[in-house]
Amino acid sequence: MKKILVPLAFTILGIVIAFPLLSMAYYTMVRTSTPQFCASCHEIRPAYEAWKTSTHVNNPQGVVADCMDCHLPAPQDTFDFFYAKGFHGIKDVVKHFTLGGTEGYDRAENRERVYATMKNDQCLKCHRNILYLPQSRGAMLAHRATLYPMPGYEKRCVDCHRMLVHVDRSQYRYKDKEPYQATGL
Repeated sequence: MKKILVPLAFTILGIVIAFPLLSMAYYTMVRTSTPQFCASCHEIRPAYEAWKTSTHVNNPQGVVADCMDCHLPAPQDTFDFFYAKGFHGIKDVVKHFTLGGTEGYDRAENRERVYATMKNDQCLKCHRNILYLPQSRGAMLAHRATLYPMPGYEKRCVDCHRMLVHVDRSQYRYKDKEPYQATGL
């Protein structure tokens, strides 16, 4: 009887402890994974405001790409996702308190650093069918050259699509073909 009760007691104890811990961890991840949570940090607020007027929120397809879609690995890469989310969250909190909040935050410098580290895979999580754009042969050819580059001619999505998301504008101009004029970083 003791051979059954001891493992059973440990199993029940493990479930009683593990379930609330995993539930709290999941709840915390969900609550901290929204654009509104990212915007709760004063340093990120301008990027959030710029994002709200971008095509990543306002587009004919009705699709919204939020902060995590571009700035973190895909959630199905569980370990990489949790590591990156934890690392970036801790780094941002430490920078906030050690650099004096918004005074020590250089938005232009951080923007360039992020663009330098953006990989095409981040964009391709959502933009998967970019080789078949019947209305634009030039875009099709440019995307093909980016996805299948010749050695020495590698490009990144942000090399061409740099001014789409975090550009300060007062409103989104729906279906406007004119390039956006940045009013600052």
